[in-house]
Amino acid sequence: MQDFSRPIKKETNQFIFGIRAVIEAIESGKELESLFIQRGLNGGLLIELKTLIRERNISYQQVPIEKLNRLTRKNHQGVVAIISPITYQHIEDIIPLVYERGEVPLILMLDGVTDIRNFGAIARTAECAGVHAIIVPQKGSAEINPDAIKTSAGALFKIPVCRVDSLYKTAKFLQESGLQLISCTEKTDDTIYQPDYTSPSVLILGSEERGISDDLIRISEHLAKIPLFGEIASLNVSVSTGVVVYEAIRQRTKK
Repeated sequence: MQDFSRPIKKETNQFIFGIRAVIEAIESGKELESLFIQRGLNGGLLIELKTLIRERNISYQQVPIEKLNRLTRKNHQGVVAIISPITYQHIEDIIPLVYERGEVPLILMLDGVTDIRNFGAIARTAECAGVHAIIVPQKGSAEINPDAIKTSAGALFKIPVCRVDSLYKTAKFLQESGLQLISCTEKTDDTIYQPDYTSPSVLILGSEERGISDDLIRISEHLAKIPLFGEIASLNVSVSTGVVVYEAIRQRTKK
């Protein structure tokens, strides 16, 4: 279901280091999973790099030199980047294609899910269930690295992943495109069995620590929780995703 003519890359993460090498990687269209710049670093070439990452809206972390030295022993010049093993997609391109194919969009939005193995497991479930895309924030999301790829059983090479600047703005765009927002949260008395998932839907799940941000909850058409009957108060986020996604699939395949 998820073939949107995306190029499939099957390499693992690759380190690149040195200011000029990183600049050339960005200019050649490489997608960076992470970018680390040494604190206090300066110079004309660094100004060129920072101008480029600002223009391309690439996030980076300022770190002590000790962290860079742990990443590589080579002459990194204060800059180390990791090339993503996947090609990120644009949700604005995916939604029209789903409609054109006569399918009902089912999108997964993850707010602050940072655990790599949880993310990989979620991607595996989503791909198996025929979810059309996974949306994650530019900052505050799990890194897609070999561990995530392995945990996903390769699903991250198959399902479109969209990395966006603002989950809130993307959610509003999806609403304007005719999709309903369903937030999985304990801040409600309604259960996951009450929404109608046969309509175009975005399923929103948050981290186990913080849950879904208030701004997303405020604009959601439905809030829904998984009923729990044991003594433990919550489920792992990857398990919760499976429960909610397959309730949607159950409704959509019900005859």
